[in-house]
Amino acid sequence: MLPMHTIAVRAARAAGQTIIRAYAELDRIEVTSKGTNDFVTNVDKDAEAAITYQIRKAYPDHTIIGEETGENKGSNKDYVWIIDPLDGTNNFVRGIPHFAVSIAMQFKGKTEVAVIYDPIRDELFSAVRGKGAKLNDFRIRVKPSNDLNSNIIATGFPFKAKQHTETYMKLFASTFTQCADLRRAGSAALDLAYLAAGRVDGFFEIGLKPWDIAAGDLIVREAGGTVTDFTGNHNYLISGNIIAGSPKTTTALVKSFRPLLSEALKR
Repeated sequence: MLPMHTIAVRAARAAGQTIIRAYAELDRIEVTSKGTNDFVTNVDKDAEAAITYQIRKAYPDHTIIGEETGENKGSNKDYVWIIDPLDGTNNFVRGIPHFAVSIAMQFKGKTEVAVIYDPIRDELFSAVRGKGAKLNDFRIRVKPSNDLNSNIIATGFPFKAKQHTETYMKLFASTFTQCADLRRAGSAALDLAYLAAGRVDGFFEIGLKPWDIAAGDLIVREAGGTVTDFTGNHNYLISGNIIAGSPKTTTALVKSFRPLLSEALKR
C-alpha cells in the first residue's frame, strides 16, 4: 500500500496548493449553496479535480468518491478512494485558517491508506493500516487518559442536521460538566488528526459523511485510539455519528451518552 500512500500524499499536496493560491484572493471565490447551511466553492471543485487527476494518472481503473462530484466508478471496484477536497469550507470562505484536505483509500471495504493535509500549517497527518500514524515524518500517538476530568474534547455542532439540536445539547452539557474543556474548530478531519497527535483527548459529532471521517478514522486507530458510533458499535461510517479517543475516553463518552440518545441516534 506504500505506493498508494505516496499518491495520496501527492494528491493532497496538489489540492493544498490550489487552496492556498485561492486563500490569498478570497474576494474572488465563488460560493454556492448545496443545501441548508451546506456550501461549496469553485475552490472545492478545483481541489477535487487536482486530487482526481493525481489518482487517475496512477490508477485509472480505481473508483473515486468525492464530496463534490459523487461517485466516479472505475473498472476495479475493489479499490475506492474517498476524498474531501476542503473540509472546513465555512472557515475557508471567511478567512479562518483552519481547514484541510482529506483522502482515504479503501481496499475491499477496509481503509488502508489515509492522509489529512493542513496547507496553512503544512502539516500532513497520515497512516497506512498496520504501520502506525505520522505527522509529517514523526510518529504520533493518542494521548493516554484515565478519566474525562482532565480531557479536552473536540466536537462539531450538527449545523446541517438541526433536528438533532436538542439531543446534541444534552450530550454537550453532559460532556462539558465532566471534562476539562470543549473545542469546536470547524473541521472534523482536523479534529480527528489532532486527536491522533495528542492535541485533544476525544471527539464526537452527529451526522457526518464518509468523506469527513474515513481518513481520520484510520489515522486515529493507527495512533492507538478507538473509534465507535454512539452505541459503542462500528456503524459510524454509515450513521455519521462518531465518538473517538483513547480507549478509556471513548468508553466513558459512550457510557455517558447512552441514556441521553434519541431513538434516531441509537441506530
